Amino acid sequence: MAEDFISVRLERSGKAPATITKAHWFLSHLAHTVGHLPIADITPPDLLNVLRKVESEGKRETARRTRAFASRVFRHGAVLGLCKNDPAALLDDALAAPLVKHRAAILEPGKLGVLLRAIDEFTGTKVVKLAMQILPHVFLRPGELRFGKWDEIDWGGAVWRVPAERTKLRRPHSVPLSRQSLELLRSLHERTGQLPYMFPGQRKFTVPICENAINLAFRRMGFDQDTVTAHGWRATASTLLNESGLWHFDAIERALAHGHSNAVRGTYARGQHWDERVKMAQWWSDYLDGLKRSVE
Repeated sequence: MAEDFISVRLERSGKAPATITKAHWFLSHLAHTVGHLPIADITPPDLLNVLRKVESEGKRETARRTRAFASRVFRHGAVLGLCKNDPAALLDDALAAPLVKHRAAILEPGKLGVLLRAIDEFTGTKVVKLAMQILPHVFLRPGELRFGKWDEIDWGGAVWRVPAERTKLRRPHSVPLSRQSLELLRSLHERTGQLPYMFPGQRKFTVPICENAINLAFRRMGFDQDTVTAHGWRATASTLLNESGLWHFDAIERALAHGHSNAVRGTYARGQHWDERVKMAQWWSDYLDGLKRSVE
């Protein structure tokens, strides 16, 4: 039933390969324990025993997401008339809340200037260096950045158009590019403009740089994982842009491609604030340059 759910509800709906792979991973936690039982015979205690075992390994978030996956499978089975209820729905409060670990980010302007200068002095791979230089300016998630392709860049309009299949919310996202962003991208284009990916791997040009390339570079530079991460740039931008008091909250949220719990407000925000975001992108790049020039 779970395989049918993955095929019908995920694969045929065009979900991202990563989503489908993750679904199979959730299924692996269940297949060898309750997978041999008829779906209608599985009880809440049966599932709880499985999920508690995952919890006991310190994987609280995995346990909760496996429960959510199981719940969707049971609902799929109920629609097909193969079971009458969803035993996983009763277990949400029975699991421990995951331990929240925020991605490390530098939020103090002075320390941020130190990091930016260190990036400019990085002596490793040029493509990774440019990735580290571009990332602070564009507010993208690391995966959205490293899988970038050159046909997404509108040079004349100064926009990076990220396709829906590569964004977390599965909707297209446009990034206004500052003068500094365009200059860095042109420098990158001189090196990789004829290749499939903007940020190709060093040994294999047909794939992007590895997932940990930027974080590994930070470690080489002497910044540990509790100080800075590639994903942490988004927290840095969100915090400092909001603290500046210059920009509308929805403009900042839209720049970060965050979703809205309020559907009406979310629809409105997606269509607004473009002009403000263009100005904000340039202000932010100028601000970063100012921090690089300032020495404590």
